[in-house]
Amino acid sequence: MAPSKDAGPTLFGIPMKWVSLIMLVAQTVGVVFMMRLSRTSSVEGGRRYLNTTAVFFSEVIKLLCSYLFLCQEKGGPGVATGLVVQSFTRNPIEVLKVCVPGLLYTVQNNLLFISLSNLSGAVYQVTYQLKILTTAVLSVLILGKALGPTKWSSLLLLTAGVTLIQTPRGDGGSSHVAAEGNAAVGLTAVLSACVTSGLAGVYLEKILKQTDASIWLRNIQLGSIGALVALAGCFMQDGAAIREAGFMQGYCGLVWAVILLQAVGGLVVAAVLKYADNILKCFGNAVSIVISCLLSAWLLQEFVPDLLFVLGTLFVLGATSLYSLGVPQSVLMLWNRLLGKKSKGDDSGEGAV
Repeated sequence: MAPSKDAGPTLFGIPMKWVSLIMLVAQTVGVVFMMRLSRTSSVEGGRRYLNTTAVFFSEVIKLLCSYLFLCQEKGGPGVATGLVVQSFTRNPIEVLKVCVPGLLYTVQNNLLFISLSNLSGAVYQVTYQLKILTTAVLSVLILGKALGPTKWSSLLLLTAGVTLIQTPRGDGGSSHVAAEGNAAVGLTAVLSACVTSGLAGVYLEKILKQTDASIWLRNIQLGSIGALVALAGCFMQDGAAIREAGFMQGYCGLVWAVILLQAVGGLVVAAVLKYADNILKCFGNAVSIVISCLLSAWLLQEFVPDLLFVLGTLFVLGATSLYSLGVPQSVLMLWNRLLGKKSKGDDSGEGAV
């Protein structure tokens, strides 16, 4: 039997859309779980790794990966290297524009380390979905986009869900933070990360619409600037600690796994959008949230979910699905049918008078 014409690319016989979905879930859950574990587990010698240096290495790995993809796209390192040099020297104004999202992404990555040092993985993962709200509002303000009533409703539902999760509890409520963490610091960090994520994404979208440069070339520019900013941040924030115990103090296999997972996050999302679609991306995001909550509650045992947390998480899952996919067609058909019956009932009532 001949293969279907609709059959897409596969990896070991598995359709790439499912491979990319599994990669998305594994990366999203893995980076939250491992980062949380790396920031809270006991360390030998009493010295934990510096999050500023981890962000630097993450940017370097992003830069290298983007360069390899550009080489593959252009057919070799010679052409790719020439394009990279040209992109930095031909138009300095364009490079300066890329500095803004590069700086914002670096700040965001540092904020994520701070938030996961102070919040449980589950609370962080759900609260961080507020980046949808910040991105939407900034898209309206900066790009002039118009959002329909469905999207605004989903944003209100998202805000309500996060509010339920962050509502202060009494002694019998769920524990959102480990004993050594600071809930206020963690919440401030994750909310700030939502703002920087939204601003960087919207600003980068605006830049990409004004140029036809390769996405990998843009990623190389972002990675180069991000690495320089991150390196400067290492010595500005942790210079004394670096001089005392070294740049890579506290590093181990777990730390390198965190760095690698954080670096490939954007590449995994790109793979999902290329081989699958936004529906699968939304489904993968929902699965990631659920798995993160389960790991946080039962494996790390860092919090106990209560009714408000479960309800708030359901609100967030529903809001993200509604914002990305809109109202399901079956719901619209049912709603129209009900409105049609009501209209007929009103008409018959008026005729009987």
